[in-house]
Amino acid sequence: MTTVRITRTALTRGTLAALSGLLAGFAALTVAELVSAAVRPEASPVTAVGGAAIDRTPAAVKDFAIRNFGENDKLVLQLGIVVTLALFALAVGVLALRYRRTGSAAVLAFGVVGAASAVSRPDSTGVVDGLPSLVGAVAGAALLYVLIGRLTRPRRIPGEEQAEDEGGWDRRGFLIAATAAAAASTVAGAVGRTLNGRSSQNAVASREGARLPAPASPAEPIPAGAQLRVPGLPPFTTPNNKFYRVDTALVVPKVDANTWRLRIHGKGVRRDLELTYQDLLDRPLIEREITLCCVSNEVGGPYIGHAKWIGVRLSDLLKEAGVKPPSRGGRADQIIARSVDGMTLGTPVEDVMDGRDAMLAVGMNGEPLPFVHGFPVRMLVPGLYGYVSACKWIEDIELTTFDDYDAYWVKRKWARKAPIKTQSRIDTPKPFGRPEAGTVMVAGVAWAQHRGIEKVEIRVDDGPWRPAQLAEQDTVDTWRQWSYPWKATPGGHTLTVRATDGTGEVQTEKRTKTVPDGASGWHSVVVSVD
Repeated sequence: MTTVRITRTALTRGTLAALSGLLAGFAALTVAELVSAAVRPEASPVTAVGGAAIDRTPAAVKDFAIRNFGENDKLVLQLGIVVTLALFALAVGVLALRYRRTGSAAVLAFGVVGAASAVSRPDSTGVVDGLPSLVGAVAGAALLYVLIGRLTRPRRIPGEEQAEDEGGWDRRGFLIAATAAAAASTVAGAVGRTLNGRSSQNAVASREGARLPAPASPAEPIPAGAQLRVPGLPPFTTPNNKFYRVDTALVVPKVDANTWRLRIHGKGVRRDLELTYQDLLDRPLIEREITLCCVSNEVGGPYIGHAKWIGVRLSDLLKEAGVKPPSRGGRADQIIARSVDGMTLGTPVEDVMDGRDAMLAVGMNGEPLPFVHGFPVRMLVPGLYGYVSACKWIEDIELTTFDDYDAYWVKRKWARKAPIKTQSRIDTPKPFGRPEAGTVMVAGVAWAQHRGIEKVEIRVDDGPWRPAQLAEQDTVDTWRQWSYPWKATPGGHTLTVRATDGTGEVQTEKRTKTVPDGASGWHSVVVSVD
């Protein structure tokens, strides 16, 4: 009976030790959250470690995450970090039961990792960014030391002798300390989140107060025939809340437009420019229909959308700064656009200044940019994948050369230059659909931004290519809808689509992955006709 009692006591203490580790980890995170409110929200350990993890993740792994988790990839990463921290905390708690100081030191060590991650981030403001992780770790280590002390010191009852292995440790003291710690940590986390939320109130107010002026050069009306009335087709214009989002920001930057500044400088710049948000609004604005596409978009994928954008023509700003394109003797052939979160994107100067409607956008579909899409200002260049052109939350433009500087994604083995490839997609019928025999409308979209779409063809099984009916084209910078009335017969069939762009180039059949410069290949769907 004594052996059973000792085993149960050890099991109970081991479980409570693991719980102690978990409480210590929770305290470390919530205290760090509270301290980050005094530093900046991006310095919190989950955000800092998550950002560092993203920076060090191979391109193939990032591509896998986007392909499998879509826009939830950041949520999956954050959950993964929390789960990892929880397992680490449980293990440290058990370790501390036998090696009390070593367990507390392990918590401190993890805080040092978080601090190093925060300080090493591209958007770091200095060593102060490491403060939340360090203070949180000290709090967690101290709490673990106290809680384990309640499990390892016998509770002495006056007039009685009680051995430690008979369960004489301080149950009451542990319960009080653990409950108090959980309550205090919860309060600290709630206060920290509230304060961090308040720090973005000025940004929210600046967006709510922003009024976009009428463009000096408005977009031409979208032709009535650009939108086909086929069930299953996406709308020609993608609503802001449905527009794809692919970036590396774990926390969406919320920038106060009233304090935002943009600097233009570097090689070939005769006069540096510093612009405020109002400076941009006061300039002649252009309004254009432009389709954007992410380089991570697989064949037939969803990371493409269309919107009406309003902004300042970027080439005008560069000319004002004295910049010339390389074809006219300019010293710089690359623009490095920097975001407030430290992201860098490299764009060919020649493409920005060749007459296309490259812009610093301030509005999207008739309203100021949503925060997730770059408020207050983002850059976009028609015809280029987003990772080399569409810098969100932009705050700096540096003129340099491709020989002198590699941007964020180029350092991770993506191509330096990335014109959008000719692509097409079947939106209806859906893969593995079961349409009824008879006339089935096959429809989708095709795109080749800055070249336009000249022709779309459909093939059923191994039959001949048949021309699809094209919707009216808006501009060469927008996608184009198409449809094909298919006389469907019972059985399984494979539908394949290909497009021809405005230069006469036919979309390639060759399948490639997204890395290094975008996916290619024909999109097919398999259906069973009843």
